[in-house]
Amino acid sequence: MAWRSVGGGTAVATPVDPTAAAGTDGSGATAAPEVAAGTAVPGTPPGPTAEEPLRTEFDFVLPRGYVDGDGRVHRAGAMRLATARDELLPLYDGRVKERPEYLSVVLLARVVTRLGDVDVTDWVIEHLFASDLAFLQDLYRRINQEGHTRAALQCPACRHDFTVDLSGGSGGGLGGS
Repeated sequence: MAWRSVGGGTAVATPVDPTAAAGTDGSGATAAPEVAAGTAVPGTPPGPTAEEPLRTEFDFVLPRGYVDGDGRVHRAGAMRLATARDELLPLYDGRVKERPEYLSVVLLARVVTRLGDVDVTDWVIEHLFASDLAFLQDLYRRINQEGHTRAALQCPACRHDFTVDLSGGSGGGLGGS
């Protein structure tokens, strides 16, 4: 077998004519192409690249925060990636069957792993300010569909491209370009 370029930077393995003199060792077997160390055969896709490890939990800071019974505000928390079970089990919950809008409350209570020093329950999620609930719903969508909490933006004045981490945090969450 040999590599043959088929255009578009791709290559396919094709049989080589054993009677052709070029590239044989005299026994009819095709010799391997000589390639310098560290280089790829032309037209072959690049090898595997180092990937970031899978993040399963994402820290966040709520815009307003949950106010507990003692008047303390809890803003810092963490949300984990949802599993199929997380999305299926709430469908059997009587509250969700009666009012489908309640699905996000039950689902967020399952995936928000920490909110200050409060035990996160359905009741806690129900008592968040509307802006905090909307923030968590958007964060859930971002980490479970897009896999990250960053958004690419462009300054309308200078047209500079940059990224913002939408999970909140100190300093406004500005990231690098």
